Amino acid sequence: MRIGHGYDAHRFGDGDFVTIGGVRIDHDRGLEAHSDGDVLIHAICDAVLGAAGLGDIGRHFPDSDARFKDIDSRLLLRRVRDQAAACGWRVENLDATVIAQAPRLGPHIAAMVAALAPDLGVDNGRVNIKATTTEGMGFTGRGEGIAAHAVVLLAPL
Repeated sequence: MRIGHGYDAHRFGDGDFVTIGGVRIDHDRGLEAHSDGDVLIHAICDAVLGAAGLGDIGRHFPDSDARFKDIDSRLLLRRVRDQAAACGWRVENLDATVIAQAPRLGPHIAAMVAALAPDLGVDNGRVNIKATTTEGMGFTGRGEGIAAHAVVLLAPL
């Protein structure tokens, strides 16, 4: 078995929604990014790639490549899952934390789990998503952006 950790962060910019864990959430700002800016999925991708020994999301989907402009991060996650499978690995479980002062994410966690589990090829019970604030500290606490950490366990196919 292998363990992987991923981290991502994006700053707020223009917009009226954010996409987190594959779920569109109304907000007074959007996230700046080359893709859809889904910090949670980007962290998960890095965790899976890291556990499989395949580098990171930037290596596979560089922001200099126009093919990935505004791409749905769920497509990237499925590709990462398939790349890990091609190397003989499957996702066993995911534990992740999203760090955001706003918007409030608690009401959206069940929808995130429902979106992410099939993309990872696991049952909903193997996906755990948490949300926290930083009590006003740091860039997330000041409302400058959103961050996420993800840990995955991969098992042999």
